Amino acid sequence: MNDSGSIVLFDFDGTVATGPGPVLAYARAAAAALPEDEGVRLVRRVTADLDRRPPVDGVLPLDGYDLVRLLATRAGVGADDLDAAYLASRELLAGPHAAVVAPDGLAGLLQALRSQVRVVLATNAPDIRLAAALDQLGLADGFDEVIASAAKPAMLPALLDRLGAGSPHTQRVLSVGDVWANDLAPVHACGHATALVGEVPPGAAPTFHAPDLPSLYPSITGWARSA
Repeated sequence: MNDSGSIVLFDFDGTVATGPGPVLAYARAAAAALPEDEGVRLVRRVTADLDRRPPVDGVLPLDGYDLVRLLATRAGVGADDLDAAYLASRELLAGPHAAVVAPDGLAGLLQALRSQVRVVLATNAPDIRLAAALDQLGLADGFDEVIASAAKPAMLPALLDRLGAGSPHTQRVLSVGDVWANDLAPVHACGHATALVGEVPPGAAPTFHAPDLPSLYPSITGWARSA
């Protein structure tokens, strides 16, 4: 493990693992709690709205999973059924019914980064098929540490403390993710750098941003070299 005093902190869903498979698996599992015709409509609506994620009853979804939650709740799916549906969808992760793909060139980027900085994966997802997914993505050896059930954003400052990076004066951190509020805003508030994948929402101030992760590779590698 590199001990340069710098950390690149990656998110998992939507950042390292891409593709609609896991979100659609969640939608199908949530739909099972509804009458068949209503469940079909829910899955169709999620599929149609997944790329653009329009507001649902005035609320802008944070990501695809949040879109499912909002639409399913509006359709009458209760919180307990939604929790069960999410866990059921994670049991399918990286299989044929919840396929994921890694961004082009990510394995090489991680290998290069680990020679310069510490590379950590932190996900809110539970540790269900996470190792299998990383193996399927070709990233089984890509990280110095993998943290599941990270409880971002609330517990992200505590996670930084555990990593010895509560302050930029102790260790430098670059957090890379696709949801500003969950993955990046608390890191930014602690004075660290951030790299946002996707559109910049109102009020966000990422250090770097690009429409996809490969477009951020030059910024990430440049930041790591500066360590």
